[in-house]
Amino acid sequence: MHLCRPVTTLLLSSFCLQPFSPGWRLDLGLSYKSAFVLLHKLREALAEEMRGRVVGGEGKEGEVDGGYFGGYVKPANLKGDRVDRRFARNQNGKRKVVVVIRERGGNSVPAVFGTESQAAAFIKARVAKGTVLHADEAGSWDNLHERFEVKRINHQEAYSLDGACTNWAEEYFSRLRRAEIGIHHHIAGSYLLRYAQESSWREDNRRVSNGDQVSRAAALAMKRGKSVDFTGYWQRHATA
Repeated sequence: MHLCRPVTTLLLSSFCLQPFSPGWRLDLGLSYKSAFVLLHKLREALAEEMRGRVVGGEGKEGEVDGGYFGGYVKPANLKGDRVDRRFARNQNGKRKVVVVIRERGGNSVPAVFGTESQAAAFIKARVAKGTVLHADEAGSWDNLHERFEVKRINHQEAYSLDGACTNWAEEYFSRLRRAEIGIHHHIAGSYLLRYAQESSWREDNRRVSNGDQVSRAAALAMKRGKSVDFTGYWQRHATA
């Protein structure tokens, strides 16, 4: 990670990334834009742990689920002018789905797609053979039966039934949605994957002490090379 600020700034921001202290950037004397870029570089570093990760295996269970984010369409003022925003023709095309694969008692891997049905190849590549998968009744997961034993749960009937549930995946989405509502307030589609990876890292390390999380985050950041997402971010106005 290429930084113009002292290493102490990186270490302190790594610590502040853990408890989500809202005033941390002021404590470090950073502008909003500097804090935004620095935290995204840290998220990019955290994602290194997920590169090529394969979850599950013989005798293990995993869960698959998807959650839609973004693409909010503000309803019209007058009732007569309002449209049904569930139809594609009344949406703005910015809505994306985060698909997460989470091993029970293990790690998770998120990805971002336009629809859940586009995630089939990703799931097959990131879940080891012999894994028993759990999914809801959405038709997007029907083709997973070709490769895995899949237990389905109909949430209109129960959240957990006969050992089938997606509660681990739902726990992940609970964290991500609370972060969107209470911390970020808005997540742009181009950055959705990084926020999803951050939430995944937090879930996987929720039993790890804050001190160890800071050490790991700082170590990942120091080993990270040039940013994939933010190289040239400050110079965009010069090339526009």
